[in-house]
Order: sequence, then structure tokens, then C-alpha cells
Amino acid sequence: MDRQHSFPRRHARTQRFTLGAPRAFAVSPDGERVTFLRSRSGTDRSHLLWVLDLTTGRERVAADPADLLGGAAEELSPEERARRERSREGSGGIVGYAVDDAVELAAFALSGRLFLAELRAGTAREIPVPGPVVDPRPSPDGRHVAYVSGGALHVVAVAGTAGDAAGENALASPESPDVTYGLAEFAAAEEMDRSRGFWWSPAGDGLLAARVDESPVQRWWIADPANPGQEPQEVAYPAAGTPNADVTLLHLGLDGTRTVVTWDRERHPYLARVHWSPAGPPLLLVQSRDQRSAQYLTVDTGTGSTTVLRTDEDPVWLELQPGVPAWTPDGRLVRISDESGARRLHVGERAPTGPELHVRGVLDISDDGILVAASAGETAAGTEIGEGHVHRVTDEAVERVSEGPGVHTAVRSGAVTVLVSASLGRAGTTARVLRGGEQVATVASFAEDPQLTARVRFAEAGERRIPCAVLLPTGYREEDGPLPVLMDPYGGPHGKRVVAAHNAHLTSQWFADQGFAVVVADGRGTPGRSPAWEKAIAGDLAATLDDQVEALHALAADHPLDLGRVAIRGWSFGGYLAGLAALRRPDVFHAAVVGAPVTDWHLYDTHYTERYLGLPQDRPAAYADSSLVTDEGLSHAAEGSCPMMIIHGLADDNVTAAHTLRLSSALLAAGRPHEVLPLSGVTHMTPQEQVAENLLLLQVDFLRRSLARA
Repeated sequence: MDRQHSFPRRHARTQRFTLGAPRAFAVSPDGERVTFLRSRSGTDRSHLLWVLDLTTGRERVAADPADLLGGAAEELSPEERARRERSREGSGGIVGYAVDDAVELAAFALSGRLFLAELRAGTAREIPVPGPVVDPRPSPDGRHVAYVSGGALHVVAVAGTAGDAAGENALASPESPDVTYGLAEFAAAEEMDRSRGFWWSPAGDGLLAARVDESPVQRWWIADPANPGQEPQEVAYPAAGTPNADVTLLHLGLDGTRTVVTWDRERHPYLARVHWSPAGPPLLLVQSRDQRSAQYLTVDTGTGSTTVLRTDEDPVWLELQPGVPAWTPDGRLVRISDESGARRLHVGERAPTGPELHVRGVLDISDDGILVAASAGETAAGTEIGEGHVHRVTDEAVERVSEGPGVHTAVRSGAVTVLVSASLGRAGTTARVLRGGEQVATVASFAEDPQLTARVRFAEAGERRIPCAVLLPTGYREEDGPLPVLMDPYGGPHGKRVVAAHNAHLTSQWFADQGFAVVVADGRGTPGRSPAWEKAIAGDLAATLDDQVEALHALAADHPLDLGRVAIRGWSFGGYLAGLAALRRPDVFHAAVVGAPVTDWHLYDTHYTERYLGLPQDRPAAYADSSLVTDEGLSHAAEGSCPMMIIHGLADDNVTAAHTLRLSSALLAAGRPHEVLPLSGVTHMTPQEQVAENLLLLQVDFLRRSLARA
């Protein structure tokens, strides 16, 4: 196959075969419309807003960026670029939108300009406002749209409604360049899964807005050495042990009233979640800095005072979950907590799920029950390796909604549910529209066929029953003998890789087809199994390496693994894990591709790092022992050498290139062989087509060269 049509080129061009697949669904409560984003083809990076009319069964375009921008190229503000980097969004066009309660009106930004789409009428138009516009959101009644521009929170009336005489108004403007209103701070967007900074009242007469003051946060400067004439980018980065942004919350009425919301921010400085629905007063979840204490608060918007509903404590940490806290329609608190060795759903005073389920998030709450995403609990882990299902929870029962092995999620409103499913037996995802449990439509996918079949064998390895996926070359026969091994993990928190979804294993299969037995192992710390499994790495992130070694040796008994030729590759936490393997176990690993690694945990952010290692001032030994570059960390390095290829984007503002530079300096001082591949202009993502393609090819070349000498 010529290079133009090779897997690495097509994998890069299609953004891992995600382009053209529908996503970001919204369902109208009247059951007539499903709104979603999708590009026109599997290689088109520009997403359009679409509507599936359930009365006719037809799809139509609700907003086309090419038409709205007159064919002009997109221009992104620094704030929008930062939002896309935090969400790992590499495509273009309409990458996000928000709707009113009736799903009649959608708001979105293009090139910093505000656009509205009337979803029932099928029209789209621009609303001229001061820009650049970030994160526009309609009020629940569709009469106004709030958005952020220049760090100020603005509201504009939607023409043609009863409120259009109000015009455009800045509800809150920053007092200094370090202050913003209505945006999520770095730690919230990167680590708390809170990408927004303002929330409409159910009546549409006011908002809760986060005020973020970054003046306490240390400044870093990220330069592009390939372009010395450009000024470095200044980044407010809250590294472990250093001050966070000062985050407060205000209630801003459309009538001009302004009320500061108060709680014990000294004890619980993190604003982790905000929920505001007609079922109750505004609901906050706030966390202590060590993340061992969290409070559920209700807000009196008239006075700004808060009332503590409950306080949760955990000796290790409290994990944040999507979709909670929230109210049921009858006013009961919905939350997820770790209890009796399981992650359980709580509704008021009841816990309707038991140890058979590991609840991973709430998808929807209605009178018809609560939809949750869950995997099998610890007691049933071996029966459903890599699977994730949708369940409906009521006061009487827990019912599985999704069918068949795979990974499933859902969006629901009223009687209509969009069930999105992936499986090992089929490439990509399918999006089925259900009404009352019966399929009434399918949302088409334009994603390209990978033309590569991932042949995945699942297993639980070793005494710890580590979930693993093993992939062998296409056409492999037993008489071909043992194969060189490539461990291909992420292996850390929030990164599950052993999943029952075909496309998740495509890159691993491609590496297998280059002549490797590829092993993916989800050791302790990875999500989806049990709270104890996730929290086993507390205080010692380097312990994740032990599970990779255990899985490798256990699998060798039943799989054709040549333990004399073992390599490992990884990115981000996986890059850290690959670096650990190369330095501490060269007796096991003979080559390592170390991508965008965290090498010194003092340089990583507060909310993530301190959850696992604590404050560096309080636990210096934990940081030193988990490091790849400190004297203590290097003291764990074993005799012998393992060739390393270290790859890093020089524009990375999440894991900065300083991590790789410090590692390279330490390796050079220690006389250890390594190669460094700097990527100019590349962030923590690698969306550039040629870069993404060539990274795969260069890794294969390095692995072959290195293992040939093993």
C-alpha cells in the first residue's frame, strides 16, 4: 500500500477515524428533534450542526460554518484555543453548542462571532456583539444568550422575543487583566471536568458566574525555539504546592443585582460542580485542597449564603464524577460515593445500586428514573472485561438499557433516548434513537472504515487479575514462534485502555502487524473497576510499573511473548510509565518510547498531582521517589541501559517540555543512551496530520533498531 493510503496517514487524516461520526447529542423534550454535530466526511475537520427530525426521519443541516463565515477560514482567540486544548479538541467548525430547554435554539461561536440556529425553523444567523465570543449559552427560556468576551460576562437579548429590548449588557467586567468572569480556571478545565464558568437560573432571570483571579498563580513562559522572533506565551500554571487561582461565585441578576456567594473557601477552595434546576435551589460541590473532604451546599441567591447539605470525607481522596450532584424532580439529592468497597449511586437517603455495579456517572435524571453509566463491580470484573453499560435506576429496580458486549453511553430527554454504542466486532460507533425502548431511527455516521481489523484477546493477568488486551499480527500462526513484545499502556488515573471497542485498539493492532505481540494492561490506578483499585497508587505513582511487569510475565505463560525482546511505548502518563520502565527495569524492558512524559511531579498541576502525592511541602519523599529526574528518583534506576526515544511538543502547556529537557539532562549526566524528538509548535495533542503520521513510523523504526540489539 502506498504511503498516501497507509494506516498511519489515514489514522492521522481522519483524527483516529473520529471525523464524520455524530457526537454532542441533544434531544428535544417534545420528542421531535435530535440535534448533533458531524462533519461531512471522514476526512473533513469542520463540524456542522445537524437536526434529525423524528417526525419525518430525515436529517438536515441546521448550521454550516462555510456558509456562515462566507468561506473564510476560522480564526480562534487565545481563550478559545485554550478551551479546545483543555478538552483535547483538534477539529474545527462548530465544535460545541448549547441549547435552551426546549431545544428550539442553539448558540455557538465561530471565529469569535456569535451565531444562533433556530432548530425547528432550520435557520441560522449571526448576532452582532463585541467579541471575541467564548462559550455562548442560551437562557432556559431562549430569550437571552450569555457569553464571555475579554474576560467579561455578557448577556444579549434574542431578537423577536419579549426580552429583546434589553439589548447587549456586560453583567460583570474584570477589574484587572488577571480576572475573568464566566470562564473555568486551568485546574477546573484540565482536571475537574468542569469546562464552564457560568450557569443560568431556571427562570432565565439571572446567572451564577465564577470569578477567577489568577494573580496568585505563578507564571511560566512557553517559547517556540524554532521561531526565536516570537514572544514566549505567558501561562498561569498552578504547579503542585504553589498557589491556585482564587475562585469565587456570584449571582448576577439581569436587573443588575450582584450577590457574592459565600462558603468556607479556606477549608474548601475548589469549586468542583454547580447544578441549578427547577427541582431545587442552586447546588454546589466544593472540595478541600487535599480532596479528602467535600461539601454539598445549597445557595440562597438573595443573600449569597450557603447551607451545608452533607459533608463527605475519605482518608485517601474523593473522586469527582460526571453528572452529580443534582436534584431529582421531587427534590432528592443525587450523588455518587464510595461505600462498602463499591462506587454507588445515592438518591436521597437510599443507595439503589450495589457492589455488582461500579457507577461512573449520571447521564440523565427524570421522573422515569436515573440513567447511569456503569461497569461491572469488583466481584464481577472478570465477566465483562472492558465493557461499560447504560442502566436505568428507579426506586424499585436497576435495569440494563444497553445490550450486547461493548461500551455504551446515552443522552435522554422525555421518552427519547440516543444510545451510542461501540463494540469489538464493529468499527466506529452506532447511534440509535429509541422511543419507549423501541428503535425509531439511526443517526448516520460518515466516519471512514479503518480497513484494519483489531484482533483483541482479553485476559486477566497475575494475582491481581490485571485487565489486559493482547493483539498479535494479522495471520499469525503458532508455528511462527514467540514475538517481540510491545507494552502499549496508559496505565494511570482516568485513562482506561482495555475497552471493548474496536477503534480503541487500531493503533495497537497496526503495531502488532509490524511484527510485535502488543500488550495493553490496565493496572492499579486505572478507572472502572473499584475504588480500592484506583486508590492503590496513593502516595506512590511509580507503583504502576509493577503491574505492567506482572501482566507481562503472567501472559507469557499462555501467549507467544519473547521476554528477551520487550519494548514499551506511552504518551503523557503512559510516557511517564515508559520512562519508569526504561530506568528502573532494564532487566525486563529493552526499548522505550517516552511520549510527553511527566518526569518531575513538582512541575505538574495542583489538583491532579496533590490528589495522589499530597503537597510536596508535606510529602517530599513521595515526590522524589515518584520522579524520574531527582536524585532520589534516579537512585531507583537499575544497572544496565534501555534505549529511549523521548518525544515532546514544545508548545505543550499541560506537560511542558521542561519535563523532557530535565530528563534528557539527567540521562546525559548518567551516561544513559536516549534520543530526543522535539516537535515544534505541537501541544499535548498531535492533531497535525504529517506529525501524527510520522510519529508512528519513527516509533516503529526506533523499536526495530533497539530490539535488534537486545
